[in-house]
Amino acid sequence: PNGLQVEGGRPIRRLVSGVTASRALLDAAIAADADAVLVHHGLFWRGQDGRLTGWLRERVARLVKHDMHLFAYHLPLDAHPELGNNAQLGKRLGWQTDGRCGDYDLISWHRLPGTTQPAAIAAHLKRRLGRTPLVVGALERPIRRVAWCTGAAQDMIVEASRAGADAFVSGEISERTTHLARELGITYFAAGHHAAGLAERLDDLLVGVGDERVGEVVHILELFLFFDGVDADADDRHAALGEFGAGIAERAALLGAAAGERLRVEPHERVV
Repeated sequence: PNGLQVEGGRPIRRLVSGVTASRALLDAAIAADADAVLVHHGLFWRGQDGRLTGWLRERVARLVKHDMHLFAYHLPLDAHPELGNNAQLGKRLGWQTDGRCGDYDLISWHRLPGTTQPAAIAAHLKRRLGRTPLVVGALERPIRRVAWCTGAAQDMIVEASRAGADAFVSGEISERTTHLARELGITYFAAGHHAAGLAERLDDLLVGVGDERVGEVVHILELFLFFDGVDADADDRHAALGEFGAGIAERAALLGAAAGERLRVEPHERVV
């Protein structure tokens, strides 16, 4: 489920964000005296064993003992057209989104101004993301249309090829990916899950909320409402924000913009 996965008991004054709700991240949040943790990969997924045993018990126990909230947004954080991982990756790489395809329009694509060799794309990814990508498939094919989807989207290579992409960039690679790339005649770049998924380097970012940053946090909470499909008026949004912390909710009354268009993403989803 996207949204609040574990409810704490604190007003939110300090927020820690990271990629995954790992024990290491939760321990860092505890050390920072955080009130809430915001992650891309939460603790609960459809189809998993829901019993609180072993590693899952250890993570949940830390949250409960320290009264911390846990918020998790998976596909909605990938898909948001302006603030999502795909949009931010395109921005970092200098690729304007010319179109989208695939389930929930998760795949973005861009038409380059001219043909480019795979080696040049690989070098560009290394410069912008700080790591060398693994490249498989059509290694000599000139690239004009490049598609991308952050995270573990290697199996979307077929959809990218159907959409006319010459190259596809994602985070991870499977054994089958190499064969599919060769047979489809497409170049595949595995750029790394964290590198491709969080282009702005948000790993373990500590956000201390003082009066001078309340506006920023209210914006984050407004984004939570976007993810949950809330498109109510300002008064209703003010009430919803109250669940996140009374001090922030008081200032949220100053916001007057409508919540905007709902994301077409199911609230429950499988891990990819």
